[in-house]
Amino acid sequence: MKVILGAGATYYEGWHATQEAELNLVNPDDWEKQFSFASLDALLAEHVWEHLTLTEGEQAAKLCYNYLKPGGYLRVAVPDTNFRNQAYQDLVQVGGPGPIDHQAYSHKVVYDYQTLREVFEKAGFEVELLEYCNKIGDFHYHYWNPADGKIVRLLRYDTRNSQTGLGMISIIIDVHKPFILKEKGTDKAF
Repeated sequence: MKVILGAGATYYEGWHATQEAELNLVNPDDWEKQFSFASLDALLAEHVWEHLTLTEGEQAAKLCYNYLKPGGYLRVAVPDTNFRNQAYQDLVQVGGPGPIDHQAYSHKVVYDYQTLREVFEKAGFEVELLEYCNKIGDFHYHYWNPADGKIVRLLRYDTRNSQTGLGMISIIIDVHKPFILKEKGTDKAF
């Protein structure tokens, strides 16, 4: 089973879309009502983690880890604090730029790639950086397959980007739950 977390209006064939009202990412009871432990193949979260505090993000990462199968993955996209574009930073800032009907009003953190990586490594995941800006604002891109979970606020799909410049990007990571085989008293991760 593949699940979109905090899907909003997003729907992809083959993916089960969830909303916060039915699956609060930091509520273990919500997870237990919906899914069996270690039963999910993949999770997708586009611009969800910034709506959690750092501590809540760590709690949610642990719950994702618990409900993914060994070898399963989670693709996460969040705004990037290292992107050198003031209009973008004004839009994604903690507390948002304007009225309560703008989704950014509930942003609680804006991540850089290192902090986001740490959230998921603490939960036990192996982290692969796909798109991000480094500390000096250089944009890094590593090919990833949209069939594994499409993100739209990024280099390839967001219409605010062009050959002359970037207008909307995200930190995008894939985090993998290791597949561990025990062999004569030792753990080997594959």
